[in-house]
Amino acid sequence: MQYVYLLQSQSHPEQRYTGMTVDVVRRLAAHNAGQSTHTAKYRPWCLVGYLAFSDKIKAAAFEKYLKSGSGRAFANKHFWIGDTYA
Repeated sequence: MQYVYLLQSQSHPEQRYTGMTVDVVRRLAAHNAGQSTHTAKYRPWCLVGYLAFSDKIKAAAFEKYLKSGSGRAFANKHFWIGDTYA
């Protein structure tokens, strides 16, 4: 399975991150350990949600969509309420 996941910084709630992985728990731990240069300065992170895909191509397409303008609007409407997550 491939997972598209959404994170929100606990120290900077306006900071959000979308990624793709095969192991959500391991990837969240890596983000919180500072192993990603993009997310290290906004630690700690909490998992807002994830979606599972059996097809890697479809997962990558959905991740790309969530990173687009309309995808961010979709995520804001369905996953986040103000500065906190649903």
